[in-house]
Amino acid sequence: MIEDKANSKTENSRRNFIKTTALAAAGFMIVPRHVLGGPGFLAPSDRLQVAGIGAGGKGESDIASIVKGGKTDVAFLCDVDDRRAATSLKNFPKAKYYKDYRELLDKEGKNIDAVTVSTPDHTHAQIAMAAMQLGKHVYVQKPLTHDIYEARMLTEAANRHKVVTQMGNQGASGDGVRRLQEWYDAGRIGKVHTVYCWTNRPVWPQGISWPTGKAEIPKELDWDLWLGSAPYKEYVNKLVPFNWRGWWDYGTGAIGDMGCHLVEPPFRVLGLDTPISVECSVGSVYVDEFKRAYLPESCPPSSHVILTFAKTAKTKHEVQVHWMDGGIKPERPEELGANESFGDNGVLFIGTKGKMICETYGKNPKLLPLSRNESDRTKITIPRIVNQEEGHYTQFAEAAIAGYGKIELSSPFEIAGPLTETLLIANLAIRGTDVQRRDAAGKISYPGRDIKMLWDKVNMKVTNFDEVNQFVKREYRKGWTLGV
Repeated sequence: MIEDKANSKTENSRRNFIKTTALAAAGFMIVPRHVLGGPGFLAPSDRLQVAGIGAGGKGESDIASIVKGGKTDVAFLCDVDDRRAATSLKNFPKAKYYKDYRELLDKEGKNIDAVTVSTPDHTHAQIAMAAMQLGKHVYVQKPLTHDIYEARMLTEAANRHKVVTQMGNQGASGDGVRRLQEWYDAGRIGKVHTVYCWTNRPVWPQGISWPTGKAEIPKELDWDLWLGSAPYKEYVNKLVPFNWRGWWDYGTGAIGDMGCHLVEPPFRVLGLDTPISVECSVGSVYVDEFKRAYLPESCPPSSHVILTFAKTAKTKHEVQVHWMDGGIKPERPEELGANESFGDNGVLFIGTKGKMICETYGKNPKLLPLSRNESDRTKITIPRIVNQEEGHYTQFAEAAIAGYGKIELSSPFEIAGPLTETLLIANLAIRGTDVQRRDAAGKISYPGRDIKMLWDKVNMKVTNFDEVNQFVKREYRKGWTLGV
């Protein structure tokens, strides 16, 4: 009997230990992620704690959209302009507000799981890199970066730091691009050799001179923080909050704005990588008779860029992708009826056996002629994203909660990085048209206007026109760094 009591006492102790341990474990599971498993780990019982950097404009909608999934709390907001942040601050009154993202990350890093970056193009890379180095998951608006070098560094950092990433090209989560891919994989149009992408952008001023005259900085705006890594210039009216897109110091032009929505379908459908060559022509601005304006700071009013890609397993031969902006369109397909819409923004795939077309985000995909769609029975083989474009945000939040590598994303940096590089390579050709050379007599020429630039992916440079390589990796203003 003594032995039985001893066994009973031991069993009770064991049960108490298990119960106590279980309770402790249950309590442990609800402490913040940073106390648990380090970068990239989020306890299943936690909600995603997000910092929205860039709280106005597109940032306002990004933050609101990521909350719709129901698993996210906006813990912090950050914007250099109090006017732009006002609505988000009203929508999320519990969120603590900062103007400088560096101060936010320094003081609140331990309380953040993920960051959304919805700022002008020239600040994307520094913010995203700083967040990833702290082990934070990042959602970054398109284009991923301002420079090719930045895109490459962010892509490598995402893999190195094992964080969940997503670029804000929502069409990558839409049904349209998946339908295009199913048609192509089923051989409905044969092998594609040519793609046209076109847009009515820019819808902001381009091909203009930098404004003259002084302007007063709004008291709500921290102008120095807005400039960030860009060269210092005096404040001018109508640059903030939108027209910065047309200036090379801050924006990436029409292709930077719309390319991630229009070039993404052929990039995904055809399995493309960065191009092997690029050539272009741009719209000219004349300020007098036979006097063409020299406006190297501003993107041109229109452009036509031809990107050539090496053959892939899905194309079997080289592919040319034509980018057209400023309202320029390709020749109307003969299969399209006289009164059938061609659209202000779109993508046309030309294959050996037929054609297919779509709108921005890959929406409304159609085989040509349109009558083919009535009898099409191509099977659905690619999983769809719930809520399509809106689901792009939920997908990111759920992937961040699950942890790195657990959920496949539509536009992680491993895809978004090369896509962004491709668009920025196109911009090398566009910017190259304004590169001047002077001969011994002082005569100016523009050699970049009449050549095909050859791209070396490994070394990130144009091999036959060195002058444009200055734009591959820009020099940051003193005090700013990418941190690599």
